Amino acid sequence: MESYQQHPVPAAADLVNWDLAAGTAATLVSAGPKMTAKEIRGAVADLRARADEAVTHVHRITGLEAARDLRDSEVLVVDRASWAKANSRSFAALMNPALENLARTHPEQLKGANTALSGTLTGAQLGAVLAFLSSKVLGQYDPFAAQTPGGPAGGRLLLVAPNIITLERELNVDPADFRLWVCLHEQTHRVQFAAAPWLRGHMVEQIGLLTNGLMDKAQTLSERLGHAAKTLASPDGRAALTGGNDDDVPRRPMDIMSLLQDPADKERMSHLTAVMSLLEGHANVVMDAVDARIVPSVKTIRQRFNARGKSHGWLDRFFRQIMGLDAKMRQYKDGSKFVRSVVDRVGMEGFNRVWEGPQNLPTEAEIHNPSLWMTRMGL
Repeated sequence: MESYQQHPVPAAADLVNWDLAAGTAATLVSAGPKMTAKEIRGAVADLRARADEAVTHVHRITGLEAARDLRDSEVLVVDRASWAKANSRSFAALMNPALENLARTHPEQLKGANTALSGTLTGAQLGAVLAFLSSKVLGQYDPFAAQTPGGPAGGRLLLVAPNIITLERELNVDPADFRLWVCLHEQTHRVQFAAAPWLRGHMVEQIGLLTNGLMDKAQTLSERLGHAAKTLASPDGRAALTGGNDDDVPRRPMDIMSLLQDPADKERMSHLTAVMSLLEGHANVVMDAVDARIVPSVKTIRQRFNARGKSHGWLDRFFRQIMGLDAKMRQYKDGSKFVRSVVDRVGMEGFNRVWEGPQNLPTEAEIHNPSLWMTRMGL
């Protein structure tokens, strides 16, 4: 008979090998464009200068006092492997509380060598995902870096130099203009969390509740999958897939994950979707608010950047879909429409009420119907 001492309850680190994830990503990623040491030093210095310059423009456009001479977080110019490592650490900080709860609440199911093997496989899979993403991301403000041991209190802004340089060359645009344009978007995210110091904790809490909820149901996954399959096979399920129209033309495909979530999970997912749409849309609006006086070639950059999105190969489109990048692009569009609609009607000062507290964040329904949010805010 196996004893508890022989197979102790695993720690969170046993369930996902985070170090392996970072190492796998570093092994799989390509270095990026070939550059001399002098060119690299010049690009790093220029990106830092553009990031610093962007703060002034974000302050002017948003009217947020938090953007004035913002110095509350780190700004790092990194390579692809360093970006993957930083994200692995942030994922660990966010996920470990839920994993530790899972280990406490389901110790019998998580004993034994299979757990270590599963943690290794999960780490390797996450590393492969991070490797793919590390060649796509231009920049990222990571508010959750503050959760990592020794992390900066104000989060961390990462600019992925190889990707920015690769894309500016591909688009054949002015490097200085393109780098400032990218920095405007990323610095806006930094300003959002500075203007709403409660936002980081709110998102950590909501992500934790959602993750805990899903993991608590892990033991009934097979039953819920069976229920989902039966639902999809039923007339009601078929109607949901096709939108109920007689021609069986899909209107809004049913998300399998939505069938595996209970109402509380769905509500939290909807809330987080709305928040992410708001943050991404707001950053896009600020990014597009600059004119030729600030970024002389901004019109050319926008045209070529948007046109590039239509030219992805089928394999790249497939990976973007399964990794949620297409959903992220929809968040940009939905959030941008919300922000522009509100600003057009009540001005930036009226829109900025969104940063006053979690009760002022728009719901997913309000993102798609800004009038609902403005009415609720008394605007």
